[in-house]
Amino acid sequence: MPSYNFYQVDVFTNQAFGGNPLAVFPDASGLDTEQMQRIALEMNLSETTFVFPPDDPGADFKVRIFTPEAEMPFAGHPVVGTHWTLAHLGRVELVEPVTTVRFQLGVGLRAAALHVEGGHVTRVVMDHQRPEFYATASPEQTARLAHGLGLPAEAILDTGWPVQVVSSGIRQLFIPARSLREVGAITPKQQDTAVMSAICAELDPVDRCHDCLMVLTRETVDPGVDVHTRMFAPGLGIGEDPATGSASGGLGAYLVKNRIVTATPPTTHLLAEQGIEIGRPSRISIEVDGTPDDVAMVRVGGEVVPLIEGVLRW
Repeated sequence: MPSYNFYQVDVFTNQAFGGNPLAVFPDASGLDTEQMQRIALEMNLSETTFVFPPDDPGADFKVRIFTPEAEMPFAGHPVVGTHWTLAHLGRVELVEPVTTVRFQLGVGLRAAALHVEGGHVTRVVMDHQRPEFYATASPEQTARLAHGLGLPAEAILDTGWPVQVVSSGIRQLFIPARSLREVGAITPKQQDTAVMSAICAELDPVDRCHDCLMVLTRETVDPGVDVHTRMFAPGLGIGEDPATGSASGGLGAYLVKNRIVTATPPTTHLLAEQGIEIGRPSRISIEVDGTPDDVAMVRVGGEVVPLIEGVLRW
């Protein structure tokens, strides 16, 4: 009977039962794609990661990422949480104050900085890729999208900011809203997901934004935070994600590019809050290199809390 150890951690939080939960299988050799997909469905978390020896000589580990419905080439909280877990298990030789580790992902090699203090990783900051900016929604598409979210069209249009597809690893759709109250009123069960998916397909025929839609507002619960967000990915089997590292990179690029925040070159530092509406408060740090006219690179980081250890047998 094969058995595989796994570890569940909460990512982008400093407290148990906050942030975004992640299951990590640090020794996944022997599992095939179908088995990993079945395990991810059984774990029923937004993502589960499986670690293998790397094929690329420049990588320290190879990591595959699965939602309950599909494999993802890149995602944020799985990379941050898996880096932290492997270091916690002693698989990484830690050097203070910062240790760099490289993962082989579906989008190629990505590096992460492990910030080390007293022999322990205090936070992980991961590289994204140079941001790319794609289509923006028309007023008609924006009105339809607002309807799909259960909002009046003015809730988005009155911001004066674009609804735009942005990628810092995978394409996702960013939707500004004028108030914290309206963002908080969105109810996944009342959404018209067919309309949301259709808009994604119209704006991004290639990847359909991976059916990932991030709604954002500059009004925040914590006055020390720069932006409040919610992420919906019904096409991936995720009604609402409590902390989304991949989208937070695109978010930072979107905010700087569209001058929604004031850039402070060479690096703009931002803090995002997410997950509050579903009882899993998260904090995500974002670093954006460059200027609004030339956003060069983004990085996303946060803390990790260990929660569960187990063994899967079948």
